[in-house]
Amino acid sequence: MKLLLTSVGWRKNPQIGKEFLKLVGKKPSEIRIFLVVTPRKYLKRNKYILRLFKQLKGIKVPEKNIIFFKLDRKARKEDLKNIDVIFVFGGNTFEYLYRIKKTGLDKLIKSFVKRGGVYVGLSAGSYVACPTIEAATWKYADTNFVKLKNLNGLNLVPFLITAHFSERFRPIIEKSAKNTKYEVIALTDKQAVLIKGKSKKIIGRGKIIFSK
Repeated sequence: MKLLLTSVGWRKNPQIGKEFLKLVGKKPSEIRIFLVVTPRKYLKRNKYILRLFKQLKGIKVPEKNIIFFKLDRKARKEDLKNIDVIFVFGGNTFEYLYRIKKTGLDKLIKSFVKRGGVYVGLSAGSYVACPTIEAATWKYADTNFVKLKNLNGLNLVPFLITAHFSERFRPIIEKSAKNTKYEVIALTDKQAVLIKGKSKKIIGRGKIIFSK
């Protein structure tokens, strides 16, 4: 089990990028990344994707090693051939979970992680790795425009993530955490959760965990 769950990747904390390279265990030039995005994100190639390219360039992973999956067709086993990392990007959490399940990518992700592949989440990508995406309804909640009723996530980890944490959100998260059965880990934009095997650690200063 190898996961790295983040708010914004390592854009605001280079140490997260270093931990990413250690987790993959290959030369940066050899790392192949399966980047999962929604069709809208792909078509816009917006500033957020460009920021990610900059992050990857900063740790010497070449852009040619990034394979886009637009969540607009059925996922196939061969899509992950020679892939080292599944990187689920950010955006609307409801749309990501809906499309990941609709395309069948959810099953492939679980199998990939079970085999030792690395999963990286950025914001929404971190939320969908959790048992549920209920935390996406907290703070400034994502709009459920896809009318998703089943909020069960990929269940790759036994806790919930709430990304982009700052102290102004503490009262909201404390209240919400009392109404969930899961431990809640709040990540600032300078933090990440690193899971390797059965071990779990917070990268970045501070440790903010909410539980009943």
